[in-house]
Amino acid sequence: MFPFSTQSKAAPSPDALAVNAKTPEAHPLDALTHGAFSAQTSGERMACIREWLATSPGSEQMQQVFKELSGKDKGAAKLLREKLDEIKRSKTQATIALEWADKAQALLALTKLNLADALAWQRDAAKAGAPLSKEPLAGLKAQLVERVRAIEDLQHRVQVQREAAVLLAQRIEVLSTKPWTDAQAAQDALAADVAHWQTEADALLADSNWNSVDLRFVPQLHDAQAQLQLVWQAFQDALALTIAAAQDVTAPLPKVPVWADELRLARGVPLEPVVTPAKPKVDPEIRAKATAYVAEVLAKLEHEMAQGHGKASAGAANALRQALKDNGRLIDDKLEAQAHAALVAAGELEGWQRWRADQLRDELVLKAEALLKRPDGQAIGGRKMQDQLRGLREQWKLTDQGGVPNHALWKRFDEACNEAHKVVEAWLEKMKAESAEHRAQRLALIEEVKAWAEANRVALDDDWKGFSRVLHQFGDRWREAGHIGEKMFAELQPLWKAAIDHAAEPLETLQKRSLELRHVMIDEARVLGAEAMLRIDAVKALQQRWQAEAHRVPIDRRHEQKLWDAFRKPIDDAFNRKTAEREKAQSALSERDRIVLDASKALQAANASGDAQAIRSAMSALEAALSGQRQAQAAVVAAGPAESNVTMVSPDAAAAPAAATEASEAAAGETASDAIAEVAPEPVKPVAPPKRVVAMRGDDRPGMRKEEPAAMGRGGKFGDRKDAGRPGSRDGGRDGGRDVRGPGRMDERGGPRGERSERPAYGERSDAPRLGDAAFRAQRDALEQAQFALRKLAAQAHGEALTHLLTAWETRDAALVPSVQELGSQVSPAARGGWVKVLSQPASGDAATALLRLEMAAEVPTPAEQLSARRMYQLQLLTKRNDPTPTQTWAQDAATVLASAFDVSQVRRLQNVLKVLLKP
Repeated sequence: MFPFSTQSKAAPSPDALAVNAKTPEAHPLDALTHGAFSAQTSGERMACIREWLATSPGSEQMQQVFKELSGKDKGAAKLLREKLDEIKRSKTQATIALEWADKAQALLALTKLNLADALAWQRDAAKAGAPLSKEPLAGLKAQLVERVRAIEDLQHRVQVQREAAVLLAQRIEVLSTKPWTDAQAAQDALAADVAHWQTEADALLADSNWNSVDLRFVPQLHDAQAQLQLVWQAFQDALALTIAAAQDVTAPLPKVPVWADELRLARGVPLEPVVTPAKPKVDPEIRAKATAYVAEVLAKLEHEMAQGHGKASAGAANALRQALKDNGRLIDDKLEAQAHAALVAAGELEGWQRWRADQLRDELVLKAEALLKRPDGQAIGGRKMQDQLRGLREQWKLTDQGGVPNHALWKRFDEACNEAHKVVEAWLEKMKAESAEHRAQRLALIEEVKAWAEANRVALDDDWKGFSRVLHQFGDRWREAGHIGEKMFAELQPLWKAAIDHAAEPLETLQKRSLELRHVMIDEARVLGAEAMLRIDAVKALQQRWQAEAHRVPIDRRHEQKLWDAFRKPIDDAFNRKTAEREKAQSALSERDRIVLDASKALQAANASGDAQAIRSAMSALEAALSGQRQAQAAVVAAGPAESNVTMVSPDAAAAPAAATEASEAAAGETASDAIAEVAPEPVKPVAPPKRVVAMRGDDRPGMRKEEPAAMGRGGKFGDRKDAGRPGSRDGGRDGGRDVRGPGRMDERGGPRGERSERPAYGERSDAPRLGDAAFRAQRDALEQAQFALRKLAAQAHGEALTHLLTAWETRDAALVPSVQELGSQVSPAARGGWVKVLSQPASGDAATALLRLEMAAEVPTPAEQLSARRMYQLQLLTKRNDPTPTQTWAQDAATVLASAFDVSQVRRLQNVLKVLLKP
């Protein structure tokens, strides 16, 4: 045994520890992203990305890192994507901000800033999404707001200065009513105030925003300044003259009444009595005329202002000012105040209209310049361009009515319209060339019509329809000859009418003769229709003449239709009269028609009741009435007492003359009509007394015997013969389908081949006369509705029976199983008994195979989950060829299903199967 070494040979030697394992290469972007690509967890990677994003890296570097990191870590890549989206939004906002900054700077650079444009800049910039809270838009917005505020403040100061000038003028006027010494004492203060006011006014005029002030404020300041200077200068001159007159007695007195009186008293000159001139009385009529005139001018001004008409309101305002000058002393104070208020409002409206008119002109200029700047494929045509130019010029005219004209904008607008009008000129030249071409085509067509008219004065081969067709073709060519102007059309239309009328002259002459002939035939038709006896041959001959004339000579369709209606009316009236007479003669119903109508009404009532037994009874009664059995029964009932006295009829009675036989039948019919109300609807066999040959025909065919009504049969299937089941028929009956024809080769109709039988047609199996129209339609409709009602009732009964059967299966109650009559002819009593038996016992067995067999027998589809089982069972049936088929054993299979436990999933399958198998 060798001692084990303390160091295993498989263990690595210490020298192997010195060999370092191969380290993975670092990602190129790892150092850039602070170790995001070498991080072990997603949280560490996101922390590295946040730290790197805090250093504000470039967008290109972020794009590169996002591309590399999106496939490795979605969370870290999301931080980069959000940062990139923020940069993109900031770039977009920067572009928008730059655009609106340019617009703001352009507004600020204007020497005359429009307040509406400055206010609209902020609103439109906010709508466009510009960052108004960031620079440079924030600063520009503040500058615009400051300038707008400065302009509004300047306008307010103008109003204040105007009011200050008015107050200074009032102070000066008040001093003129006081002693001149008081005025001399207040002169220095007034001079300082006037100088201060003038300084303020000069400051307003020197303000940099003065050009942006609304135009209505500028004249107010100038008028106030001029008025104040005038009043102040007059006050200084009057005061200086007063001071000179006080110092020098010989100096002239001032024109101020108070100061002049004061100087006179100082000089010792007595004052002259003040005589107040009495106001002259004004005629009331003149005052009323002046008031009405001013009120009319005022109403006109208010109307123009309400409509917004700038120029018209300005003219109305001038007219009102002139009216106030001429009639101001004749009107009352209230009307004068209204007039002055309207003049003030008119001045404000004029300023607003001037500003609004320039905006409208700018829009029209842009529209005019955009007419030619259309995208490719959307150029405007000549006609549409002409209409748009006309509309733009009309709008410009309307705009000029609302404000002062702007010649600069008009020049741009006119140049744009003239440039766009070149398209209209080219279109007009094209239309002119086409119009000349169309004119030449129409002239050529007129000449062609003239030549054709000279060469075809008579229709070839008497083909007047072809002649008319050629004329219509000429007319179509004229209508399709192209567009020409109204003036040219008015020139060519008379030439065309003359040519076409000359060409159509032979046809029109022939049509006149044809109309005369047709009117003659209409008169003949009236004469024929008025005759007591309608002659059919004459009517046919007249109609043939009419048709020949209509085929030979064509006339206008509507005129021809009117003539045909006039020709046909008397003949139709005659036929209608004949039909009415025939119907009137037939309206007196025969006894048989009356019986059939009564039986039809009874059948209709039975159809409405919904009782199958009543419908069948009523159908039997109607069949009996149709075959004439009710008449025979009534005759037998009526002749019953008389026959009891008859002992024997001699053989010679059978050979009675035909006239006696007909008389006897007529008598029987009359007797039957009297006793018809006492006869029951069901056919009744007559009593046994000896049969009178005189009143009966020797016809013993089935259904022809008067005492035995024909049995009502059910309709057969398609292909069954109507005479199936009758003796002698090929389809069976009592003879079992053998040929009962004798050696004489008698056919089915009872006579030798080639001869027609005495037997009436189907549905007319009596010797009674033919039914009238009313009786025939009534019995036909009643029978059709009865058959439909029976089918409907049978379907309802079938559904009810099936429902009861399924209920019996669910409740395991054999008493609920329908009867054999309710189940139908397809279920035998033995089958029903088997169903009752299995339902009386507890549920047992499996119904899966039985349901498959039932679905095969009924040929109904199997649910999808059972298709494989059905295919497997069909393969099994192929190996059992001697076993009965599912069609033969469906009743037993149904019993098997009913014997099993009730399953909701199998109810629908059994119901679908029994719907088919129980159907009669």
